[in-house]
Amino acid sequence: MIDLATALGENPLIAILRGLEPDNALPVSDTLFEAGFRIIEVPLNSPDPIESIAKIAGRHGTKAIVGAGTVLTVAQVDAVADAGGRIIVSPNMNPNVGRAAIARGLYWCPGVMTPSEAFAALDLGASVLKFFPAEMVPPSAVAAMRAVLPKDAIVAAVGGITPETMASYRAAGTDGFGLGSALFKPSYALEDIAMRAQAFTKAWELLR
Repeated sequence: MIDLATALGENPLIAILRGLEPDNALPVSDTLFEAGFRIIEVPLNSPDPIESIAKIAGRHGTKAIVGAGTVLTVAQVDAVADAGGRIIVSPNMNPNVGRAAIARGLYWCPGVMTPSEAFAALDLGASVLKFFPAEMVPPSAVAAMRAVLPKDAIVAAVGGITPETMASYRAAGTDGFGLGSALFKPSYALEDIAMRAQAFTKAWELLR
């Protein structure tokens, strides 16, 4: 079974499938997997997200890291784990969520905006620091925080990321990116999702 380090090494782009319907879970995840994506999250404010997570984990769980976004409570952590999810992504830094995720053997990716939040999350065992919303954490701020964070800390920028904005964040020290509406919306056709996925993947390859 693939681990997070391997998934990030293959492709550190995180697909955020907000609004995904369970009926589309497999076609969409198949499309993204074929495009090279190895980390897929279904935000819990999507329709029947646990069902979608279970479907995707059943199909791709051995070769991709599948889990949930917008995870706000310990009960949600348990529900995701029971569905086969392996990564917990949150918009905030909730220590109780982090402890619960780690206790279940899951990867925890909390949202942070300040050095205090970032160091507190790392002390608790965060696998990835999610700088969110990236619109409020410009590359200059990422660079300033990167200068004091441990060198092995993994940082992902999330929020408003497009293929065109990745370079400046990468230069500032970002290791990966969470991709939302620029990659997926429920209204996008599979062909459109494939095209967007390929554009992001090509943009990342130029930044390696």
